[in-house]
Amino acid sequence: MDWSIQEIARLSGTTSRTLRHYDDIGLLPPSRIGANGYRHYDQQSLARLQRILLLRELGLGLPAIAGVLDGQQGDTDALTTHLRWLRQEKERLDRQIAAVETTIIKTEGGEQLMAEEMFDGFDHTQYKEEVEQRWGADAYAAGDRWWRKLTDADKAEFGRQQKQIQADYAAASAAGEPVGGALVQEITKRQHDWIRAGWQGRDVPAEAMRGLGQMYVDDPRFGANYGGVEGATYVRDAMAVYADRM
Repeated sequence: MDWSIQEIARLSGTTSRTLRHYDDIGLLPPSRIGANGYRHYDQQSLARLQRILLLRELGLGLPAIAGVLDGQQGDTDALTTHLRWLRQEKERLDRQIAAVETTIIKTEGGEQLMAEEMFDGFDHTQYKEEVEQRWGADAYAAGDRWWRKLTDADKAEFGRQQKQIQADYAAASAAGEPVGGALVQEITKRQHDWIRAGWQGRDVPAEAMRGLGQMYVDDPRFGANYGGVEGATYVRDAMAVYADRM
């Protein structure tokens, strides 16, 4: 007995797009493909999908999940890595909560606000170690210098641009706009230009666009900015089309 991709998407609460992506990256191949090209999944596939969704719920990225399922990385090791991320995020959120509480208390009491107190927990340097591991110390240092030189207005505008891009992607996806269409590719050009600005004007080659798009899908911290796996996959596909046309 097996089930069609549409049935599995409905039963699992995911989407056919997500299941096709899992197949494309070798994470969840179908048990068979019908003569009409439709994917079908048996009970063993369902059990694997259940585990994938559980690990996604715990916040693991797709590469880590693949390692767990293939026996390359134990559940404990993967979860330990994720636990470290969670603790870092909890610490950051605790600092943000304390900063906002301090602002409320001092505002109500008519006290002088201190910028150091107001923005504690909003520091981009929390990712210093990870950036250096991924792209090197020089990459972090250059980005840090660029960010610190920006005025508060520049920083706000930089953030506003990305929020608008995220919203435009979400609206285009909801409207069923094709990722290769003119509308979505115009949004993606703005995404490219925004990334280039963050890279201090350095070129963003095609492979970098593809790699960043895949990172949005693989890392839930980035994917959350685009509405989760489905939204990040839409953006990833749009960036891949843009890269192909560069």
